Amino acid sequence: MEVKYGRSSFFDGGLLQFIGWSILGILITFFTLGICYPWALTMLYGWKINHTVIDGKRMSFHGSAIGLFGNWIKWLLLTIVTLGIYSFWVNVKLEDWKAKNTSFA
Repeated sequence: MEVKYGRSSFFDGGLLQFIGWSILGILITFFTLGICYPWALTMLYGWKINHTVIDGKRMSFHGSAIGLFGNWIKWLLLTIVTLGIYSFWVNVKLEDWKAKNTSFA
């Protein structure tokens, strides 16, 4: 069990790392015209989760961009078919996907 500064729950990522990963995600999304957005999303979310400790247990993200990409296409098609109505569920589905791919290390 890792305890930092007497706290059992903490985040140990740094600001410069966050800025770097965010800029990389934005550039990847921009230069691929949004096609690689799932990769940028998993990259940044993975960084956040992998630097989080809850009750002395480090969290781990094991989702992949390819795994998200399939869902992303399905959600996009459902949004188009329902004339945008399904877009209200996309955030919920994304959070569910993140939770399914997050565990304690």
